[in-house]
Amino acid sequence: MLVPVGAPPPARIRSQIAANSHPHPNLPLEGEGTIALSPFGGELERGLAPLLQRFWLEWTIPVKFLVSCLLLVATAAHAALPIQHWKMDNGVRVVFVENHDLPLLDVSVEFPAGSSRDDKSRPGLASMTLHLLTLGAGGMTEGDISRRMADIGASLGGSFDQDRAGLRLRTLSSERERDQALEIMARALLSPDFPEAVLEREKTRSIAELKEAKTQPEFIAGRLFNAMIYGAHPYALSSMVEPETIAALRREELVGFYRAHYRADHAVIALIGDVTTAQAREIAARLTSALPRAEGEPQPLPAVFLPKGETRKIAHPATQSHILIGQPGMTRNDPDYFPLYVGNYVLGGGGFASRLIEEVRQKRGLVYSVHSYFLPMQQQGPFEIGLQTKREQAGEALEVVRSTVRNFIAKGPTEDELKRAKQNLVGGFPLRIDSNRKILDYLAVIGFYRLPLSYLDDFTGKVEKVTVAQIRDAFTRRIQPDNMVTVVVGAD
Repeated sequence: MLVPVGAPPPARIRSQIAANSHPHPNLPLEGEGTIALSPFGGELERGLAPLLQRFWLEWTIPVKFLVSCLLLVATAAHAALPIQHWKMDNGVRVVFVENHDLPLLDVSVEFPAGSSRDDKSRPGLASMTLHLLTLGAGGMTEGDISRRMADIGASLGGSFDQDRAGLRLRTLSSERERDQALEIMARALLSPDFPEAVLEREKTRSIAELKEAKTQPEFIAGRLFNAMIYGAHPYALSSMVEPETIAALRREELVGFYRAHYRADHAVIALIGDVTTAQAREIAARLTSALPRAEGEPQPLPAVFLPKGETRKIAHPATQSHILIGQPGMTRNDPDYFPLYVGNYVLGGGGFASRLIEEVRQKRGLVYSVHSYFLPMQQQGPFEIGLQTKREQAGEALEVVRSTVRNFIAKGPTEDELKRAKQNLVGGFPLRIDSNRKILDYLAVIGFYRLPLSYLDDFTGKVEKVTVAQIRDAFTRRIQPDNMVTVVVGAD
């Protein structure tokens, strides 16, 4: 799936957000943060395994893993996840979980090099820099990288959002396969070539993708919504990418961005899998020991301010109106995180159990689905309500959504709604850490945003402690309907 920069989460991700069926509705795994993206959204997968190897990795291993998962799920809510943490001499922060259930190793290396680090004159530079890391490195061509990764059944991809950029590796943990995969990942991180011919080709491809995306109502709505929420803030830069800005990117600018932002003391490594602590330390050193140091913290992002409430209607031939409503929401370390998180489950994050579904779909039949979610980031990420409806019903649907939100802010959930939300969130929690991939996502977030190592162990307890009064207080202070922006694409 190709989703250019500035796009909202793909429809399949949005549906998971809406239903809170994803492992953690308010961690980045629900949105752009862990989708393997190319600079303008295309998947950055390198090293596709041959059919038999891929079958083995994708089917044989999960079947074996299911057995261990059943044991894990049964005890996960009561047993601490053994997260190890250390800081290397060069400043790299490492989080690691040792797990020998499967012969696999998952590794991520991330930097504060997301789209918010772009220059206003060069939006798209950060994502193109990440994209080219695996398209030629250390004297290896992209073909060399793909063939060598395929030879060992490993995959190397990228993750990208406003805050973060980095590479992710999955490989067999046996020595030959692991060493070859790590060698390729190290070359991509430490000595990317940024080939001129590849850059020109990818610019052409990205321009074509962007032009196509700009005809799609969901992309148009998401891009405008992000721009309206963030205005002049760096989080809006991902909405400013145009064919002309892509065409203007030069190789020396990619090299300069890489040298400025891919620094050892800003890096976070997350590992989980079939290696010992000593081996994990060797891997971390191998991947980052040659990176230069920045000697200081990254430039802090400016604060996010509430936008001026306004509605923008965009003409489009779509048969349905695509509607987004929202404002800046919460940060990753937000003191109101759990009241907002649990409250949103009741409001619009709980699928058919949510208030918005009840009012807009069940009672009035105005939509097939409607969702709300928070996407916390370094600064306030978006709080979004999204729906699609018949063009002639857009006005009525908007009024019902706005009325429902205002009522929820004023009164909060009922005690019964809160009880059911807690049961669903706590009861489903073990499924959120039932695979190495999911745990890796959590480790990366814990490391990058410096969350407590006990974050996962404390999660269900903090959900259980949320009260109706806390939800009402948090929503009253944080969600301001008069400051919400509204985008309607496909308006009559």
